[in-house]
Amino acid sequence: MFPVGTISLEGLYSAPTQAAQIGAVVCHPHPQYGGEMHNNVVSALVQAFQQAGIATLRFNFRGVGRSGGSHDQGNGEVEDVKAAVTYLLSRQAVSTVVVAGYSFGSMVGLRAGVVDDRVHKLIGIALPMGFGDPSFLLSSPKPKLLISGDHDNYCPLPALNEFFAKLSEPKALVTVNGADHFFWGQEGEVATTAVKFLQEK
Repeated sequence: MFPVGTISLEGLYSAPTQAAQIGAVVCHPHPQYGGEMHNNVVSALVQAFQQAGIATLRFNFRGVGRSGGSHDQGNGEVEDVKAAVTYLLSRQAVSTVVVAGYSFGSMVGLRAGVVDDRVHKLIGIALPMGFGDPSFLLSSPKPKLLISGDHDNYCPLPALNEFFAKLSEPKALVTVNGADHFFWGQEGEVATTAVKFLQEK
């Protein structure tokens, strides 16, 4: 459990046996649609990160699982992400911090990561273009990776490609062929892509 304001959030922290240089905060999808920190994509990311020697903190947003408070339409959840970064750094003095979010977690996580000077890299998976305004990302100078399925109705490729073209460098966009918003059976490809991005200098 770690604090954010007057409430506490439930998380799972894992550090590699060797001292980690990279630490990742991983944000789950929309809690009102069943999203929580054991989600299939979140779990695949965490497992791949750990195997690559990256320290990880996944957590439940406010109002989910044992986390206090209640859902706040993505506003209070931005503070949840910042508090998770604080906790991660209290456990592991890493030189590179990444925020990786999936769906709702990507919109909220990247919103937090863009303005937090402690965060160096941003990963957005299945960024829900129709359910929020991602324009906050446009001018960010931080390295950004966007991953999307080519059959994702919540993140249609034409809209994503148009948005990506406007993004400031450095940036990367990876499309997972045959995947919809949920990546069932293709979580490993998502996770491998994310690890490769984090291992680039």
